[in-house]
Amino acid sequence: MRVGDGVLPCQVLDTSLLPPRDRFACWYEVIEQEAAPSVISSPHLDDFLAEAKSVDLGTVKLAALRYPTLHTRRTSRLVRTSQPDTYQFVLTTTGDSAINQDRNQSAVAPASFTFLDNCRPFVARHLSTGPELAGSVSVVIPHQALPLPANKVRRLLATSIPSDTGMAALLAQFVRRLVTYPEQYDASDAVVLGAMTMDLVAGTLAHRLDAPEILPNEVHQRTLRVRIRDFVERHLDDPELTPRAIAAAHHISLRSLHRLFEDEDVTVAELIRRQRLERCRRDLAAPLVAGQPIHVIAARWGFTDKAHFSRLFRATYGISPRDYRERNR
Repeated sequence: MRVGDGVLPCQVLDTSLLPPRDRFACWYEVIEQEAAPSVISSPHLDDFLAEAKSVDLGTVKLAALRYPTLHTRRTSRLVRTSQPDTYQFVLTTTGDSAINQDRNQSAVAPASFTFLDNCRPFVARHLSTGPELAGSVSVVIPHQALPLPANKVRRLLATSIPSDTGMAALLAQFVRRLVTYPEQYDASDAVVLGAMTMDLVAGTLAHRLDAPEILPNEVHQRTLRVRIRDFVERHLDDPELTPRAIAAAHHISLRSLHRLFEDEDVTVAELIRRQRLERCRRDLAAPLVAGQPIHVIAARWGFTDKAHFSRLFRATYGISPRDYRERNR
């Protein structure tokens, strides 16, 4: 089933809705289009219950997959006869994986990435655990679109890259949200979202290589902005969150921080203020916190001065916090 019409182009498949004899063939057709032809074996091919969701971001493709235990081989023959010049950056979401490519071999635990080149043979195993299906999210990127030297990133093929910190954590959070809620984005956002995904992949690989200098300067600047925006989101409740504190946390000067946002539609201070006000506005309309005093909500998002918060809220939304709450009660 294709979903579109104003939202991100998305294709969704649930094989439980198909006759058992057609399930694997239909599922394989989806993943073959998104990645590359492979030889797949599974003890469940006769009754293949699986799901696939693909999201088209222009140059970049995303695929969220759930499936039973699989053994996958991309053979030398398949590489010769069908050679999409693409990389795959794969996040294991559930189940345990093992991957072998280019003399590298790794076990890949849930919440870790692995990096593959579809122009080279590989062998992969992904085991479902208990009644839960195995799951993964793949980012498929053309070789020429990845802004990193091929001879450098080759060292990372079939390695395990944890996604609990740094750029990898940002990337994991970002792609999970895109494939889970594609309807929250307009079709016109696809190119920008694809570029952001590409930058995060490049930043993650460069960080893993401990070689940030191989990132083109414009990519480095964009990924740094993404990191700063994420930092702001996670620290809005801190009254001490200021441009100076943000600069210190990212080991750059205050002047460099302001220069980084020169081409953005907001300054860093405005970004903090807007995000805090938006969180307050959301909570003032939320039934679950309807009994909380307004000053408590404001303080939760970093506004320690009640009068200052009220003036900012009215100036931004044209209505006082109290009246806004009453209007949305």
